[in-house]
Amino acid sequence: MIRIQRISMDHPLYEQEVALRTSVLLKPLGMTIEDYYNMAPGREEKCDHFVAVIDHPTGDKVVGAATLFPPQPDSDETSGKVQQMCVDPQRQGEGIGTNLMIAMEVRAFTELALPGLYCHAQISAMPFYEKLGWEVGSDTFQEAGIDHKRMQIVTPQPSETSK
Repeated sequence: MIRIQRISMDHPLYEQEVALRTSVLLKPLGMTIEDYYNMAPGREEKCDHFVAVIDHPTGDKVVGAATLFPPQPDSDETSGKVQQMCVDPQRQGEGIGTNLMIAMEVRAFTELALPGLYCHAQISAMPFYEKLGWEVGSDTFQEAGIDHKRMQIVTPQPSETSK
C-alpha cells in the first residue's frame, strides 16, 4: 500500500526523497542536489515536501516525491509551484504521481487557500497533467536544456448543483 506524507527537511525520509529526485531528475542532466540548491538558494527550505512511501522489508521506502513552493511575500506570484515531481521508474503507471498531485492540490486549495497551482512540465509529462485537469499556460520554453510548457490549474469552484 502506498502512503502519501508531507515531510520536513529534517524528517528521516528526506534523504530518500533527495536520492530519488537526484537519480530521476538531476543526474540525467549532469546535476547534483547541491547544484539544484545553488540555483535557488533557500528555496528548498520554503517548500512543502511530499513523498509516496511503501512498506518494504528494510523499512519505509520512498517511491515518489514532489515539492510545493508556495507564493512568497516578496513576489507578485499568487499561485503555488509544483516542482521536482518524480516517481521511481520501476513504479511508474501505478497512480503514484496522481496521488502525489492530489495531496498537493488538497494542501494548496484547502489548507493554503491558494487561487491556483502551476508547474514547468517537460513536454513528455504534459499528458499526465492534462489527465488531471491541468491546462497549458505558455508556449514552449527551455529549462535545463529541455523543452517545457507551463501547466496550470485554478482552485476548483463549487458547482451550482452542489449549492
